[in-house]
This record gives sequence, structure tokens and C-alpha cells, in this order.
Amino acid sequence: MSPAGGLGPDDVRDRPERWHVVEGSTVFRGRVFGVRSDRVEMPRGDGTEIVVRDMIQHIGSVGVIAVDDRDRVLLLRQYRHPVGRLLWEAPAGLRDVDGEPLHKLAERELLEEAGYRAGRWDTLVDVYTSPGMADERVRIFLARDVTEVPADQIDFERVHEEADMPVVWVPLEDAVRKVLAGDLHNMITCLGVLAAQAARASGYAGLRPVDAPES
Repeated sequence: MSPAGGLGPDDVRDRPERWHVVEGSTVFRGRVFGVRSDRVEMPRGDGTEIVVRDMIQHIGSVGVIAVDDRDRVLLLRQYRHPVGRLLWEAPAGLRDVDGEPLHKLAERELLEEAGYRAGRWDTLVDVYTSPGMADERVRIFLARDVTEVPADQIDFERVHEEADMPVVWVPLEDAVRKVLAGDLHNMITCLGVLAAQAARASGYAGLRPVDAPES
């Protein structure tokens, strides 16, 4: 059986597309995200119809999968109020500084949240967190050759959710098992751990450079 529309595996690649918005309005605007309601022209049968699509507009973020020379991945525990849980997560942060290169943001988050620097950085994976309702975009980096930084050399005060974030180094294989067992739930962590495992299996060949453009 031929693929629908004549498409095959070589065609499987996300591409830009924007359907006609008849009317749009901002419902809410906050520091990190806003809510927008659009009336969008969409296909129906042989014609089109106008439907309402509500969406969250998010400033975006980055995540860091740090792997040491013993093939362990760094995870930290953080309280997440919307889900009412303490989650084990990879270091991550918002794109809240205009013009800051994403890999510099990742370096800053690894240092401030976990107290480590890395000598080798690569782009691991790019993802939209929930494209059915939000435009949040995350780039996850792979950090290697990591070294701990003394606390007195870190000019950052951890407050609120970041006030108490214990750090644990978990063997990568164990982290993969925890993802598949449902012990870990954070999207950046789950996707990043599985991507790091796949990258390691190929000898880390084919990873994009740290400053690769977002397509």
C-alpha cells in the first residue's frame, strides 16, 4: 500500500505553516506567558469554516542534560505548584534575557541551579512542549566534561521554588529506566535522558553544534 498522498519517510520533517487568522485578541498577558484567542479559517469537507483556537504564548526555555565521565546524568529536585509535586528535573531556564544566546543561557542555568560548569556543549534536541495549546519552544543541550564550582564563586541567590534543590548524579541507564517506569515526569528530563541515551549509543556522532540555528 502506497503512503497517503504519496508521502514517504524522507518527507517526515516539520515545516513552517500558518493558516489564515480572521481575528485575534489577547486575553491575558503575564511576565512569562500570555493567552491569545484566534478565529482561524480551517478546512471542512469541500470548504472551510472559522473556528476558535485558544493558545498560550510563551517566551520559551532551555534545558541541560549534563553527563559526567562516569556516564551519570545530573538531576535536581524542584517543587512544581501547578502539578502539586516535587519533580526530579534537568537544569532549565526561561529565555528571559533579550538577545542572550541560548547556549549562554544554558551555561548560566547549569551554574546557578546546580553549581557546575561544562567544557563540552552540543545541541541535543529541540521540542515544542505542548503544540496543541502553546507555542513554548525548548532547546535541550548536552553538557559534558563537567566540573563543580565552589559555592562562594556563584553570584546567585536561590529563592522560592529554587530555595531547596538537592542535586543527585544518576547513572544514565538508571535514569532511562526511571523514565520508562513512570518515576520521572518532567518533559525536558524525560526527553533529554532518552535523547542522551540514543546519542551515547552512536558515540555522540551527528550532534548539532551548540550554536546551531533553530529551524
